[in-house]
Amino acid sequence: MIRAVASLSALSALVLLAGCSSHAPAPGEPVDGELSGPVVEQRWNLLLVGTSERLSMPETPWFEIGRDGRLVGSDGCNEMHGQVRLGDSQRIEVTELATTRRGCPQLDDAARVTTMLESAYRYLIDHDRLVFFGPDQRVLGGWREAN
Repeated sequence: MIRAVASLSALSALVLLAGCSSHAPAPGEPVDGELSGPVVEQRWNLLLVGTSERLSMPETPWFEIGRDGRLVGSDGCNEMHGQVRLGDSQRIEVTELATTRRGCPQLDDAARVTTMLESAYRYLIDHDRLVFFGPDQRVLGGWREAN
């Protein structure tokens, strides 16, 4: 009986310790709540929508991703705020994207900017350019590193 209780206690302790263990974070995954990588802590200005379309907006759309995973920026008309997760193979996911509600004549183009961010699945960086791809590998748009 005493052996059974001791075995049960040892098993309980092992289960408790296993539940407290953690996995190794994937590249880009927050370590102690921090993101890292070439897209983080860099301001990106909109260059193109799709592969060649330039937008004429009241201000240049831009965004920046903080180490805490928070996205801040502008869609060209309104301020943007959201969350970003990075993963293996340049995987990116933008969630909880919200904008202020100021009006401007180019609201449709501003919506295209936020749709691009929400649809981004992967990214590629080439020198000072950042390109977003959708889940179907279609180019969603390009951004340029701000100086």
